[in-house]
Order: sequence, then C-alpha cells, then structure tokens
Amino acid sequence: MPQRILTLVLLIGLTALGASVGARRLPDNQQGYAPQQPIAYSHRLHAGELGIDCRFCHSAAEHGRHAGIPSADVCMKCHKYVTSSFDVLQQEITRSDEEKRKPERIISPDLQKLYDALGLDDPQQPARHAPSRTISWVRAHNLPDFAVFDHSAHVTAGVSCQKCHGPVESMERLRQFETLSMGWCVNCHREVSAAGIDGNAVKASTDCSVCH
Repeated sequence: MPQRILTLVLLIGLTALGASVGARRLPDNQQGYAPQQPIAYSHRLHAGELGIDCRFCHSAAEHGRHAGIPSADVCMKCHKYVTSSFDVLQQEITRSDEEKRKPERIISPDLQKLYDALGLDDPQQPARHAPSRTISWVRAHNLPDFAVFDHSAHVTAGVSCQKCHGPVESMERLRQFETLSMGWCVNCHREVSAAGIDGNAVKASTDCSVCH
C-alpha cells in the first residue's frame, strides 16, 4: 500500500476512534436524558410562567429522602377547573360572547388523558364503570442503587432545586441537567463547605459512608 494511502487510512481510523471515545459516557451518566412522558407536562409553564413552587407538587422533598411523584389528585387541585390552555379558553369565551351563547367546555388532549386516568367523564363527575388507574410517569433522574441521596437534608440546608436539577422552570420537557456523578457531588460538597449557602455556614460531609 502506498505510503500516502496508508497515512490517510491511519488518520481516518484515529479520528473515528477519538470521536467514539469522546462520545462514550460512564454507565450511570444520563446527562441530557429527557424521556417522553405519558402526559406532556410543561415545567416551563407551571414552574416558570405560573411560578408554582416545586414543593407544591413534590411535597415529600422537605420531609423525606425522595421528592416523590405527585399524584393525579394534586393535578386536579387546578385542573378540575382549568381544562385547557388560557389562550384556547379565552378564545372560546370571546366567541361565545359574540354568538350570544354559553361557552362550551374545551378539554385539551393531554388533560383528557388525566381525566381518563382518574375515570372522569368530565372534570367534575366520575364516569360509570370507568375505574381509575395510575399514570405511568417515566423517571428522569436515576441514581445507582448503591448511592443514597436525601432530598430533605438538602432542602433543609437551603440547596435550591436548580442546583441539582438545573433550570427546570425553562424546560418544556424535563431533562437531566447535570451528570450527578460522584465527582460532581463531592465537588459541590467541598464548595458549599468552603463558601456556605446564602451566607449560612454548611458542613457538607465527604465521608463515603454518608452516601454509600
């Protein structure tokens, strides 16, 4: 094989190998993972535009290890009455006023999935012979079984949700923002131990037994 061709083949091979290695991740690194959910829930709308506190839905984060997935009953605190987007409902109200009639009930396709899961024939009334079922939300943040993370300890210390989960208030579909690797956690513990949180001194342990 001529020397030039051999050199070219080697360069192409090394480039491909470098790209492959650069694209590899550790087995538990799911940074950027954004699973599709059974119901399209917008964190951008709820946590961003509407300013709903994370703990309104994830109420267990303050008192337990797990933040918890909110039950459909939590959704119904608002969506018993709000059945579609504001713009769509407002358009129907305007149209009904012009046509001098009562506004029709408009239910968005995703909220219809919520009502179907709860066995409701409309947001106000249970449907006959339609049992409720669990909504199979897909977990976006998965730590290895050998790692222990306690939400309540971090919330009590003043750690914001965004520190680990990123700017969820801007995410249309929730995704894993950080690597959540051991190195990332250890560096965070070192930083807050040195600088504190919101002016308060914090002693974040780096002892293996705390997390393992």
